[in-house]
Amino acid sequence: MNASWAFSDDLPQGVIWIALVLGLGALGLLLFELRRRERWGAGIFLTGLVAVLLLLAATLRPVRVVSRGSVVGPRVVVLVDDSRRLELKDGEQSRRDAALKAVEQVKQRFSDARISVLGFGEGPPRTLDPQSAEEKLGHKSSSDLVEALSSLGDETGERPRAIVLLSDGRLSRPESGAEREALELAWRGLGVPVHTVRVSEKPPRDASIRAVKTAGAAVAHQPLALTIDIGCDGGLACGDVPITVKELRQGVEPALLASGVAQVKDGKATVELKVTLDRAGDRILEVAITPPSADTIPANNRRLLSLNVARERIRLLHVAGRPTYDVRALRMWLKSDESVDVVAFFILRTEEDDTQTQSDDELALIPFPVDELFMSLPSFDAIVLQDIDAVRYGINPHLGRLASYVESGGGLIMVGGVASFAAGGYASTAIGRVLPIELNDSGQPLDTEDFVPRYTRAGKAAPIVSGLRDLFGDDLPSMPGTNVVGGPRKGSVVIWEHPSLTAGKDPMPVLSLGEYGDGRTIALTVDGTHRLGFGQLATRAAGRGYGALWDGLLGWLMREPRYESARLEIVGGACVAGRPTKLKLSTLPGNPGPVSLELAPLGTSKAAVIERKAQLGDEGVVEIDVGTLEAGGYVARARVGDAPATRQDFACEEGGEAWADSRPDPARMKAIAEVTGGTSVPLGRIQDLPRAEATRLATERHVSAWLPAWLWSLLAAVGLGVHWLVRRRSGLV
Repeated sequence: MNASWAFSDDLPQGVIWIALVLGLGALGLLLFELRRRERWGAGIFLTGLVAVLLLLAATLRPVRVVSRGSVVGPRVVVLVDDSRRLELKDGEQSRRDAALKAVEQVKQRFSDARISVLGFGEGPPRTLDPQSAEEKLGHKSSSDLVEALSSLGDETGERPRAIVLLSDGRLSRPESGAEREALELAWRGLGVPVHTVRVSEKPPRDASIRAVKTAGAAVAHQPLALTIDIGCDGGLACGDVPITVKELRQGVEPALLASGVAQVKDGKATVELKVTLDRAGDRILEVAITPPSADTIPANNRRLLSLNVARERIRLLHVAGRPTYDVRALRMWLKSDESVDVVAFFILRTEEDDTQTQSDDELALIPFPVDELFMSLPSFDAIVLQDIDAVRYGINPHLGRLASYVESGGGLIMVGGVASFAAGGYASTAIGRVLPIELNDSGQPLDTEDFVPRYTRAGKAAPIVSGLRDLFGDDLPSMPGTNVVGGPRKGSVVIWEHPSLTAGKDPMPVLSLGEYGDGRTIALTVDGTHRLGFGQLATRAAGRGYGALWDGLLGWLMREPRYESARLEIVGGACVAGRPTKLKLSTLPGNPGPVSLELAPLGTSKAAVIERKAQLGDEGVVEIDVGTLEAGGYVARARVGDAPATRQDFACEEGGEAWADSRPDPARMKAIAEVTGGTSVPLGRIQDLPRAEATRLATERHVSAWLPAWLWSLLAAVGLGVHWLVRRRSGLV
């Protein structure tokens, strides 16, 4: 039981302070009045003091408080840094192992306390079990102490009496040197000391890429500046450190984009390199350094960046063999689109034509600059070959380069005509292997019978022709014949098929989509799509059908998200090498269907392709477990039902951002303790941490007035009366 006194509970705190100040003021005036008086001075002061005290008691009405309860151990929160950075080793033991062992020492030090062990990283802290084998690895990529303290301050219920922080100090927040400002708001909500235990203090011998920053957004064909910060510490002699920047691509060796040398001084260096990416979409860059041989952490010598490269305009090369209605319609449509920068060539004569002139300068028509164009293919986003003979116009020698262009991420559309596909000499060539359909140079290359193509099941599900189907439904115009081609290649998708011609046992493809390496290709075996803009059927949509078709074809070729049948993303936002990885596939609700996923490493790795099957739910979302992945770049392709595949390139890093800077920061740990009134100790001095005060739980509380209010008032009146009488007898009144 505890007894104490207090003023009446019904008085605001401000009133109490005003009354006390007025009482002290009255006594001060009384002393000033009596400073030279010798007779009756002591009596006047004593009666005045009693009167003031009784008047204050009548105003503040003191009460007696009696409480009964129990005392329990204080609540102490142990915050363990949950970032993967603590997996770095100091000798044989990782910093995380040291932190988890230190938790037991903290429990022994605060043996009478109620301990809560939480892990903090990004967002609110989570409950952590130091004895669990699952806690041997960190869960977060950063360490945000400010967010953790804010979350604790927002909790309802009992506040902790103390917080013990276990970390190496290399926190995301608060930043070094700004601890007071950063912790001011978060810590004020708690008002308890934050004791810090420094689990690491000595930097390892390590050279690393501490940061890679880009100046603005990445745009295809535009130089992009990369600012690369290099760090070197732990007594490692770095000197000049070579740096390379490469782009990881599927099926080919990484392409070197830039290289340089970092001259390390005082343990750090900054290098700016400019790279130019030719292809838009998701691209994976590898930034790597060659460290000194004594480097102890090789995982942070390489960083993998996922860049989403935007496109300012589509730069497109349109090459046609003769000016047909279809060629003219496509050329006019491309030139009318402000987002397309088109370079178009009509081939009206060849080297074999006898011009009967001495010089080409005398002609309005020039020879087709085939060499100049095909030597600069990487400057184009897409190539359209329409009704052009590969042999007659000298394209044959460049078909291998064109196939490599597609393999490196370029887009290719071959449009039908009397000089396209096998009729144009493309069968059994490198470009024949790139197209999504088989080409055969035996048999009839053309079929001149009019026909109306029809949608396949994949075509009805593909967003690439959704705009066209919105206008015409399943109707399509009659086409004036077609090139005869073989069946679709493995992995290709047929959107339109021929109603009567077959390729093997299946209908012959008319419009097909495919991928080859990093690029995409489209095979359109007809030269009559202009009838979507001009003709009886076209009048139903005021001629908009032609643009709807080619918008979809170019959009899919350029990987515009609106033409993808689904969306892939990594669950958790990042892939960590050696950890279980899940991919999340999302598509429109109400489109349930089987999902097939293929995952392969970028580059020339011979590792087996990971294949998974899944089933979409009614919400159109499914998470697919792909297991643990090694560090590197990957390409994932997912197909929902018969729809075209959706592609996602991503990178897996072993250390990533968490291991970029391996140095511990003991000074920051000391600063945090100082700002919050706590104590900072190294691992071996946990017993020096001050104990927290016990928590008293009041179960019963009685409040009773010392005297009734009317009696305090009566006594105050009597006191004032006596004081008046003494003053009167002394001659002051």
